[in-house]
Amino acid sequence: MPITAAPTGPDALRIDLDKILADPRLDGSHAGVVVRDPETDEVLYSRGADDRAVPASNLKLLTSAAALETLGPDYRFRTEVLAGSERLGPVLLGNLYLRGTGDPTTTAAEYDRLAAQVAESGVREVSGKVIADASWFDDVPLGFGWAWDDEPYYYAAPISALSVSPNGDFDAGSATVRATPGAEGEPAEVVVEPATGVVEIDNRTTTSEAGSEPNLSVQREHGSNRVVVSGSVPAEGAPVEDYTSVPDSTSYATDVFIRALEAHGVKVNGRGTGTTPPDARAIASRESIPLRELMVPFMKLSNNMHAEILVKAMGRASGGAGSWDAGLPVLAEKLRGLGVDPAVLRTVDGSGLSTADSVTPGQLSLLLDNARQRPWFQSWYDALPVAGNPDRIVGGTLRSRMTGTRAENNVHAKTGSLTGVSSLSGYVTAADGRPLVFSVVFNDFLGSSPRDLEDAIAVRLAEYDGAGTQQGAPRVRRAPVAADDPGTAVDESALECSWVKSC
Repeated sequence: MPITAAPTGPDALRIDLDKILADPRLDGSHAGVVVRDPETDEVLYSRGADDRAVPASNLKLLTSAAALETLGPDYRFRTEVLAGSERLGPVLLGNLYLRGTGDPTTTAAEYDRLAAQVAESGVREVSGKVIADASWFDDVPLGFGWAWDDEPYYYAAPISALSVSPNGDFDAGSATVRATPGAEGEPAEVVVEPATGVVEIDNRTTTSEAGSEPNLSVQREHGSNRVVVSGSVPAEGAPVEDYTSVPDSTSYATDVFIRALEAHGVKVNGRGTGTTPPDARAIASRESIPLRELMVPFMKLSNNMHAEILVKAMGRASGGAGSWDAGLPVLAEKLRGLGVDPAVLRTVDGSGLSTADSVTPGQLSLLLDNARQRPWFQSWYDALPVAGNPDRIVGGTLRSRMTGTRAENNVHAKTGSLTGVSSLSGYVTAADGRPLVFSVVFNDFLGSSPRDLEDAIAVRLAEYDGAGTQQGAPRVRRAPVAADDPGTAVDESALECSWVKSC
C-alpha cells in the first residue's frame, strides 16, 4: 500500500481550522472565517466569507478606519466658551455660551479649566444665562436598533455635542456612582461623580458585616433620571464604584460647567439651550487629544460612544450635519476607497451595538489588508488590543487571552461581543515571519461564548509555517467564559469593556 504524505503548509492549516470549527457548540450557528496573506493576496482559508452576520464591536474597525480617512489622524475636537455681549466691569451683559463639537475627552477637570479661564478674563457675574450650544450634532441621542434595556448603562449613553466623561477611559455621557460603607447595618453613603444635580439617587443600600463580599447594584430607571442604588458594601471596606449613563448629556455638561464657574467665583443667573450668535467672542477654549491618540481608548477598550461621536463628526465634516443620517454615507464612501464594498454590508451605527448591523468576514479581511497601505496605519494597528499583554491600555480587551502561546504579544485584533455574537479580526505574524490578516465572526450560538475557538484559530495562525510540517489542530484551551449578556454573572476578564466596566 502506498504511503500518503502528511499534509503540510496551507493544507495542514485548512485541516486544523476545520477541526477547530467542528466544535459542537457551533452546531446550528453561523461561523465565518477568512485568513489572508496580504503580501501575496492569497486566501489561505475561507468559510462563509461572503455570508453576512452581526459583527458586534468588530464594526469599530470600519468606523475607526473611515474616521481616520475622513477627519485625519490630527483631528481634534474643540470646546469653547463665548460671550454674546460686552462687559460692564466684572459683569458680562447677556449670555455666556458653552459650545461643543462632540469631544468625548471633556472631564470635570477640563470644564473646571474652562471656568478658570472665564474667571481669569475678569468676569465675575453673568447677567444672562449660560446657554449650552450642542447644535454641532443633531438631537437624536440613541442609535437605531439599540436595545431599550441597554439604555440605562454607561456603554449605551446618549450622544451629544456636549458631554462629560467621568474617567480617563472617556466614557462620555456617564457618571460614576460611589458607595462608601457606614456602620454595619446602616445605609452606605452614595455620591455621584462628577457632582451633578441632573440625576436623582435613590439610595437603598446597606452596610454589611466586615469582610463580606460587596454586592452593589446601580440601575437607572428606563426613560428617567432616577438611579436606584441597592445592595450592600462591607463595613470597613473600600468604597465600591459602578457607572450609569446620564439621560440628558447636554444638561449634564452644562451643570458640571456651571458648578465649576461658581467654584471660581463666577455668579450665574440661569441656564438654557440654544445656538451661539455669529458675533460672539471666545473667552475660553480647549482642544482634545488628536484622533490618533483617541484611537487607543476607543479601540483598546471598545468604547461605543467614541464610535458614534465619530460617525456624527464625519457627517458634520463632510455633509454639514452632525447626524447618523449624514455620517453613515460618509463611512460607506470611505470604506469603498479602502476596498470594501458597502453594498454588501449594512451599517446603522458606528459601534456595533445594534443587531441590525451586518458585515461579512471577507470584507473585514479586505479592510485589514488594504489599511496596511494607509499613512495612518501604524497608529491604527497600535490601537488594537494585543493578545496576552496584561497592561490594560496595551492588551485592552485581549489582555487575558492567548497567554503563554505564540499569539501572546503577537496578535493585534479587535474583539466583539453581544448575546449570541462573538468576533475577532486583526493581524498575526506567523511562525515563518509572514504577516497574516484574519476575521472570525460567530453568530447564533447558544450557551457560553466560543471565544476560545477564536483564540485557537489565532494561535494556530501564529504557529503557521507555510513550508512546515505542522499537523493536527491545537488543543483548545477552555477559558472560563459565559454568556455575553451584561446582566448575567460572568467571568469579567473574558468580556469586552463595552459590557463590563471593571476591565
